[in-house]
Amino acid sequence: WVATPLALHGVVCKKDGATIEVCVGEDPTDPVFCISDLLIHLASDQLKKPAAEAVDHENLDVIVGGRPVKIEGDDEEKEPVKKLFLDILSEKYGIDEEDFLSAEIEVVPAGAAREMGFDRSMILGYGQDDRVCAYTSLAAQLDVPEVTRTAVTLLVDKEEIGSVGASGMTSRFFENAIAEIMELAGESGELKLRRALANSRMLSSDVSAGFDTLYADRFEKKNAAVMGRGLCFNKYTGARGKSGSNDADAEYLALVRDIMDEAGVAFQTCELGRIGAGGGGTIAYILAEYGMDVIDSGVAVLSMHALWEVTNKADVYEAYKGYKAFIARA
Repeated sequence: WVATPLALHGVVCKKDGATIEVCVGEDPTDPVFCISDLLIHLASDQLKKPAAEAVDHENLDVIVGGRPVKIEGDDEEKEPVKKLFLDILSEKYGIDEEDFLSAEIEVVPAGAAREMGFDRSMILGYGQDDRVCAYTSLAAQLDVPEVTRTAVTLLVDKEEIGSVGASGMTSRFFENAIAEIMELAGESGELKLRRALANSRMLSSDVSAGFDTLYADRFEKKNAAVMGRGLCFNKYTGARGKSGSNDADAEYLALVRDIMDEAGVAFQTCELGRIGAGGGGTIAYILAEYGMDVIDSGVAVLSMHALWEVTNKADVYEAYKGYKAFIARA
């Protein structure tokens, strides 16, 4: 995150109930921001640290200004740079320093996604884990004109820190929403709700690790997600094999295969790297607790969690096709 152009996105909520949207750094005429890096000439101690400790977390302060406010007369401002910064915010957004107490500002890499490669076959962009799956899921949902069963695209937050909070998958939002719908349909009651959830089918839409020849020893090539080979299905994820993961049953995987083949969707099955190399999980296990059929499904990504991630256009399109076919038939 250091020494790279950054943009600010978020909201500031004022005490009077007004919500002000903030987006600075995305328009070509906008200024950008950055976190400074230690110059290499003074970094002898830093270079000896493991990568995870090279930059102290508390040193990730974003530089947002450097020009002091001009003071007329004999008055002296104790923090003139801060004063000018707050003056700019007050003029542009109508917010003051205390309003930051009720603000949610995210710092992200500045700049739009770009086509990558001479053949333009790939997409380079930040946050594709998991915007690439959220986008294809929503696009598929909107493009299915009619369904025989209730279809839901559920977008949730906080997956990287345990799916916690009111916007995470461990909240009761989804369960409560289904209960409300069933109540309106005249199907109220705890038992009917449990039966409906248990008889549901789901694709847990999340990215998988694309095979990288530069780090081939981190993958088991026979079971790796290869860029350009279509939508990924992970029967199970987890660490050291299946630890901490959902595991889709064979009957459900056979149904998914049939749906994809019928719709002409290119797909591949894969694991998240070699068994002893690390691992990772998704929200699939949380939905599986209702008893529903769940399998991990998504797009292969290079440089997952880096500032800029890479996907293949063909995989993105096949994900859209696969999600659309699943919604129409499953």
